Amino acid sequence: MQKKSAYNVAVVGVGAVGIEMLRCLRRFNFPIGKLCVLARSSRQIEVDEYKYDVWAISGEAFDGIDIALFAGTEGEKGAAVQYAPEAVKRGAVVIDNGADFRMEPTVPLVVPEVNAKQIKKHKGIIANPNCSTIQMVVALYPIYKAVGLKRVIVTTFQAASGAGKQAVEQLRQELEIIAKSNFQNVHVDLPNRAMPQQLAYNVFPHIGSFSDDDYTSEEWKLVKETHKIIGDSKIKISATTVRVPVRTGHSEAVYIETKEYISVEKVRKILKNAPGVIVVDDPAKALYPMPKDVEGKTEVFVGRIRKDPFVKNGLWLWVVADNLLKGAASNAVQIALELIK
Repeated sequence: MQKKSAYNVAVVGVGAVGIEMLRCLRRFNFPIGKLCVLARSSRQIEVDEYKYDVWAISGEAFDGIDIALFAGTEGEKGAAVQYAPEAVKRGAVVIDNGADFRMEPTVPLVVPEVNAKQIKKHKGIIANPNCSTIQMVVALYPIYKAVGLKRVIVTTFQAASGAGKQAVEQLRQELEIIAKSNFQNVHVDLPNRAMPQQLAYNVFPHIGSFSDDDYTSEEWKLVKETHKIIGDSKIKISATTVRVPVRTGHSEAVYIETKEYISVEKVRKILKNAPGVIVVDDPAKALYPMPKDVEGKTEVFVGRIRKDPFVKNGLWLWVVADNLLKGAASNAVQIALELIK
């Protein structure tokens, strides 16, 4: 990409992630010449008192665009499937938050704190990883570099916003109905609900569709995307992904077995010095990362760092991040910032 003082940027999609992309472009002072906001239909939207004209997406809309940020749609075919090739043909570099291109061999899958150098290998499209993968690899990569990883077992606790606005609205309606019953009935059966189960006062281990070996697509993303981002397919990874009644902020209980022994104190020191990581780890004072505290923040928070008393090289981590920001929008804008360096 030719160096410029300002770049023409398109944001495709004005759902939860698209809105956060607009915020992140301002937050990181991205050097924008022209900003074009695209969606299925034209309208005007307001974000934090800033008004944006939204234009109906078309191939011609990408004329003159340098960078196209596609907000993506998890679990479905995103707009990038139809429009990314057209944007690239017209000279744009596409950064796609959807799942459609992530495992393509010629498409870099990038978390800037881990593998920013892969950006240089793009052929027009760069993929943003899955939200739960991003926060896990940001926390694990510094440890991997220090002592290697043999095994990762992760259970995620994923917020409603990871499934979009309709899932958040489902949670709100369910909570309202239960509260109106004075908590006498915690069973709610909403018509046309966004998620496969009730979420209020409930958790369920079902994110994505079930596939190989009865693991969900979300669980396989954690495996395959981590291998690709770190560049090591020998790490044994197993995952269980769980939806929880939280608005925004994914949490993960991550168990790792390292190749070489490393003390808890050393892990804390490594993570405190790692880019994009904030350590909150004083359980005696009830200090550890929680979704309510990380919402609106772009870093990955790590706590409950402790050894396995039965396995010499075993360690536990508790990892929390805002899934709409570091898990999607801010990671995409970070990629764009790396791209223009």
